Amino acid sequence: MSQRYETIQKIQASLATTSMSEAIAIEQAAYQIASTQDEYNLACQPTSTPTPSPPQEEVEGDSGIRIGPYGNCRPVSDGVTSEVFRSGDRALKVIVTYQDIEPHNPQREAKILKGLREPCIPLLETFRDQEQRFVLVFPFMPYTLADLLANGPLPLDAVRSIFRDVLHALKDIHAQGIIHRDIKPSAVLLSSPTGPAYLSDFGTAWHPELSIHSEPANAKILDIGTGPYRAIEVLFGHKSYGPEVDMWGVGVMLSEALRDPPTPIFESRAVHEDGNQLGLILSVFKTIGTPTPETWPEAKKFKVAPFELWTVFPARPWEDLLPNVDPDFIDLVSSLLRYDSQRLTAEQVNNNKFIPSEFDEFKKPPKRDNAENDKAGNSDKKDDKQSGFVENKEDGGAKLVEDSEDNEEGGAKL
Repeated sequence: MSQRYETIQKIQASLATTSMSEAIAIEQAAYQIASTQDEYNLACQPTSTPTPSPPQEEVEGDSGIRIGPYGNCRPVSDGVTSEVFRSGDRALKVIVTYQDIEPHNPQREAKILKGLREPCIPLLETFRDQEQRFVLVFPFMPYTLADLLANGPLPLDAVRSIFRDVLHALKDIHAQGIIHRDIKPSAVLLSSPTGPAYLSDFGTAWHPELSIHSEPANAKILDIGTGPYRAIEVLFGHKSYGPEVDMWGVGVMLSEALRDPPTPIFESRAVHEDGNQLGLILSVFKTIGTPTPETWPEAKKFKVAPFELWTVFPARPWEDLLPNVDPDFIDLVSSLLRYDSQRLTAEQVNNNKFIPSEFDEFKKPPKRDNAENDKAGNSDKKDDKQSGFVENKEDGGAKLVEDSEDNEEGGAKL
């Protein structure tokens, strides 16, 4: 209780116009809604960063379209090969392109997702709608990391919490030999501004069994990744890449979250602009220095080596790239954004003291008084149902709809 009282005092001190009773009300509200210690700390921490406005609640009677068994479906976003709709607490990813363009393959995406666990986004079911379009159904998440970063820098507790979940997800998929291949802030979904976070967007993921026929391990497709988050080795045509391309993306994403204002550490032109790949290469070289055979010995085997033909740029000091950032965070980013094979793995980063490794440790709610325990137990069950993460199927798995006419290795581009 003394710790909670100290928190109340800090709230009152940080907000000069706040009375003790208002501070108590703020702390009590945070205590009741928080399901983890991190969420409690964030809810009690005053911050000038504006919170993104959640999507407007659906109004009964809204005129949406019907997609299969789901009514009142309203558009949320769209891409080259898919459109995303919201129906209540569900998100429907509708595949609208029927071309077989690798590495995009929705049938494979569904099979990959079926074998994953949280904090990867759970696939609830798949089906074909009245127009025979393939549809993947997920829990609806109102925020993305991109939304949060667009509103300004994040509190460090939020950075740790969100990236802990992302790295836990990557640790799990990398242990299975899966490479995500499109790490970016918009692929990190959140149920609230403080988390938990879920890794999504597995439409171009590489799987050691499901992808091997169309993409051998030593001849993977190079057209992967998005903008400044693309790994440097892919830009130089290295087709035998592995999970390290995901870790490069995490490094860029983490550097963005630590900067004020949040911006990627590398610059990249839009994909449709000429020279976008060359521009990104030059940005990387100008930022962390042009590689040499000593700093990137593996590149000596590349068909196009990044030596000699390129202007030599010195590396900029990390303290200039990440001003006012804790030195341990700087060490972490610099260990992810390096050329050679010593780039940190997801498992290694999970052991970093700034990204706690024990996932379940932070899923425990704040300690409650004995009188509140029963209430907490009852509300947990209610919250599970409301969140949409409890699957009611007896076997607990996702229902997959297979179509014998679908080409398993050549699905539609997402």
